[in-house]
Amino acid sequence: MFKNIYKKLSQELELGNEVAMLTFLKPTSDKKGAITDKYVLVKDNLENDSFFKEKDKVLKQNILNAFETGYLQIINTEDENILIEPYFPNPRLVIFGGGHIAKPLVEFGAKVGFSVAVVDDRLSFANPGRFPHADEVICESFEKSFSRLNIRKSDFVVIVTRGHRHDGVCLRHSLGHNPAYIGMIGSRRRVKGVKDELLKEGYSQEKLDKVYSPIGVDINAVTPEEIAISIIAEVISVRRARKNAFIDGNIIKFNWPEFDGSVIDEMSKESDIPRALITIISSKGSVPRKAGAKMIVWLDGKTIGSIGGGCSEADIITLSRNIIQNKGYAIEHIDMTGDVAEDEGMVCGGIMDVLIEAF
Repeated sequence: MFKNIYKKLSQELELGNEVAMLTFLKPTSDKKGAITDKYVLVKDNLENDSFFKEKDKVLKQNILNAFETGYLQIINTEDENILIEPYFPNPRLVIFGGGHIAKPLVEFGAKVGFSVAVVDDRLSFANPGRFPHADEVICESFEKSFSRLNIRKSDFVVIVTRGHRHDGVCLRHSLGHNPAYIGMIGSRRRVKGVKDELLKEGYSQEKLDKVYSPIGVDINAVTPEEIAISIIAEVISVRRARKNAFIDGNIIKFNWPEFDGSVIDEMSKESDIPRALITIISSKGSVPRKAGAKMIVWLDGKTIGSIGGGCSEADIITLSRNIIQNKGYAIEHIDMTGDVAEDEGMVCGGIMDVLIEAF
């Protein structure tokens, strides 16, 4: 049940779309009930989505608030409760050029959570052995590589090729895809030369002004590793620079919800063994994982993902097995403050609510 919903969610995220999943909960008591439906909404398609059009203004606004703030939303009505979960695609770092800067840049990019693709037209510079931390290494002409990459609006493009001509090819194609970030290495004179060429070809000054060049945060970097650090710092800065939302007279700082791609992928698959999906739906204080974090528990004891570990997670796993056998859902409160945290030997001190759904 709902396998296709999670498959759609996974596919939309793979395409680089921001997505909201709505879970409809029919309570039979304060903390338990049945899951009646799930629905996936793509942010860019909201106005044309028949489901969105038919809903009341309150629900619509809460869906928009979830996208604007990054926070999970729960709507309580007389008949049902609706959980709104915003999902943001895992960012991809696309590096054109497999030279000395690319090596540490791939490693640093992978360490801070990007999936990484590297492109070079020379086999000695484009092979998995040279880039063990890359998810994809493409040995192809820079021009032809774009048909394989399928650049998305959530991608971050770094151009560090070996020459002026290759820079121009990569920049031309990248501008046509409107990724989240385009950065190009090179001296001011070299960069100006490339941009002047594109201006003559009809590219707008406005688009060219959005290209980060000289690339990277100015830290007086000299070595390839230092330059890579300056580039990845700028990429992180651009990625995290979401505007704060103004809702009901209050300024809400954007929150990046936890994301577990492996859990979403697993939920899109059939399972012969009954399982439960566990989601942190709210958290407060110092907790190991925040709202949005997920894990799956199978009846045979297998798990994927985590909501923080420790005795509290172990208790939730035990409760999950009961939910699996009885079906439906349950909402459990976890207290990691004061004496509870001290008794378990935890340094954290927060509280969170988790939703356990049987599948």
